[in-house]
Amino acid sequence: MRNDLQQTLIDRGTIAQRVRELARQITADLAAEEHDGEITLIPVLTGSIIFVADLIRELPQRMKIHLISASSYPGTATTSQGVKIQETLSNVPDDLTGRYVLVLDDILDSGQTLRAVTRELNTRNPQALKTCVLLRKRRTETVDFPLDYAAFDIPDEFVVGYGLDYDGYYRNLPHLGVLNKDALEQHA
Repeated sequence: MRNDLQQTLIDRGTIAQRVRELARQITADLAAEEHDGEITLIPVLTGSIIFVADLIRELPQRMKIHLISASSYPGTATTSQGVKIQETLSNVPDDLTGRYVLVLDDILDSGQTLRAVTRELNTRNPQALKTCVLLRKRRTETVDFPLDYAAFDIPDEFVVGYGLDYDGYYRNLPHLGVLNKDALEQHA
C-alpha cells in the first residue's frame, strides 16, 4: 500500500503532536465558556474514526458521544457527489438546549457535509455549536465555511490514511498521503 502513495503528506508523529495541541485548545476554549463543563461530541463517520479516537483520549472533560454517518465520496469518486447522511441524526437528542456541541469530521472539502449537519443541529438549540476537522483543503469553498478548529490545512489533493479512504481502502495507514495515479486507475 505504501507504493500506492505519490507522497506522504503528514507523518504519524506530526499528526499525534497536532491532535494533542488541538485538544488543549478545545479544552481552553471550553473552560472560557459559561456552561456545566460537559461536551457533546458528534463525530461524522467513517473517515473521522481514528482522529476522534485519538482526540477524545486527550480531552479531560465529561463527554457524551453521538455518532452519525455521512458520505459525499462514494466508492471510487474523488470529488464530492453531494452529501448523504446515511445514519439520520436520530442518534442525536432532539433537544440540545444548554449543550456545548462539537461536530468532528475528517476533512473540510466542499463543506457540504458540515453545512448539512450543522444546519440540522442548530434547530436543536445548542448553547454552542462548534466544528472541528482533521484536514481543511485550501479551496474557495472551505474559506467560506465558518470552521472553529482545523488540525491541518492541506493542498487540494485527494488524500488517504489515518481514517480517510479510497474505495474503502487505506484507512489503516498511520499517516496521511496522496494517492498516485496508478492506484487511482487500479480501483477505477
